[in-house]
Amino acid sequence: MADPKGFLKVQERELPQRRPVAVRIMDWREVYEDQDRTQLRRQAGRCMDCGVPFCHHGCPLGNLIPEWNDLTWRGEGRQAIERLHATNNFPEFTGRLCPAPCEASCVLGINQPPVTIKQVEVSIIDQAFQNGWVQPHPPERLTGKTVAVVGSGPAGLAAAQQLTRAGHTVAVYERDDRIGGLLRYGIPDFKMEKRQIEQRLAQMQAEGTRFRAGVEIGVDISWAELRERYDAVVVATGSTVPRDLPIPGRDLLGVHFAMDYLVQQNKVVAGDKVADQLTAHGKHVVVIGGGDTGADCIGTAHRQGALSVTNLAIGYQPPVERPEHQPWPMTPTIFEVSSAHEEGGERVYLASTVEFLSNDAGEVRALRVAETEYVDGRRVPKSGTEREIPADLVLIALGFTGPESETLEAQLRVPFDARGNVTRDDRYSTDEAGVFVAGDAGRGQSLIVWAIAEGRAVASEVDRYLEGDTELPAPVRPTDRGIGL
Repeated sequence: MADPKGFLKVQERELPQRRPVAVRIMDWREVYEDQDRTQLRRQAGRCMDCGVPFCHHGCPLGNLIPEWNDLTWRGEGRQAIERLHATNNFPEFTGRLCPAPCEASCVLGINQPPVTIKQVEVSIIDQAFQNGWVQPHPPERLTGKTVAVVGSGPAGLAAAQQLTRAGHTVAVYERDDRIGGLLRYGIPDFKMEKRQIEQRLAQMQAEGTRFRAGVEIGVDISWAELRERYDAVVVATGSTVPRDLPIPGRDLLGVHFAMDYLVQQNKVVAGDKVADQLTAHGKHVVVIGGGDTGADCIGTAHRQGALSVTNLAIGYQPPVERPEHQPWPMTPTIFEVSSAHEEGGERVYLASTVEFLSNDAGEVRALRVAETEYVDGRRVPKSGTEREIPADLVLIALGFTGPESETLEAQLRVPFDARGNVTRDDRYSTDEAGVFVAGDAGRGQSLIVWAIAEGRAVASEVDRYLEGDTELPAPVRPTDRGIGL
């Protein structure tokens, strides 16, 4: 184990410093400074190597957390990345973007702040890339079988890497002009710089994975044609249909879905020219939705020079401490201050948007909002509490309702369930032989760790389908939900 007395000697969580707000909102670089290695080892030493490590169960990847905490504490970085890669293809993504359910289920968290698992994880992979320890692992033999993976988000990339290493010839199709899915265009660079994607793609290409960007399956190539060309197909298109807010004034100029806004800025940061770009510069911005996507919009608006930023959430403000009805090891809903929230703006809870108000040019000028009240379990605007909030740009960040279904359903006759997700069995297989589904397309909107875990699991099922057996690990089943998730 790590330091046997570490959790007794060090009882505080120590995280790397964020760059000063006034500095970081002037650029698009990641917000965190490098963490002192001594401090990091001290935090890794707080791990108790529990007899029953609940952090394993909190993470759907089954990460061997006590093992790589111990190796980090001992300064054995090369061994630590080997143990980390044993269960997680992309710790540079999860270490930056995952909300860390592993930390919520850390046993130390019963009576102390939990171990900084996520920070230890990202430090291991960053050190590995810096020292050249992340090398390609091409297959020892080729099976002669071919697999198409549609979608290049974390689920698709994980499936592709596992299947390539198993010896299959894998092509990843992505309709955007660059590989990465929401990792590429949904996540702002201040949360994860895109060099993290590039260095992993370089490894995958060296292993033999082929990438086909700018190809939309269902349009450029039909789903039926794709199925004919390949021995198996993995659908990993994600949950991309945004949840709308159908209230009066929704069609006004200046009211947009959050992802339309974020994608454009990511393209600009990548060096592209975007005609008629949506920008917050010099505007009063209102972001509707209190989740991660909303926070991404807030941070982006600050960097674009918004006059003001207001974030509306329809429900109660979460408590700052773990609520009694979500005891350890469940993942609690608590009030969090992300780097974007720290940068400014106003957060308003119990706010129901009633109407978008227009100026004479048909542009949004304000929102009419009311306090939220709960009636028979429903959240409704409270009569007599209406007020106006100035708004020149409104961003709807209410999550996603499911994958896009039109072409897939029409061309392969793959059914969808009542929640709008692609129907699949307990082996990730659809009703169409040889067609499998992984990630948010089959699960619904979820966490990046679930996407990678399902990508790894579907790869083992595809390998079994093609070869009759598999040696690839299958950490989760579609019905798995995890602790408190």
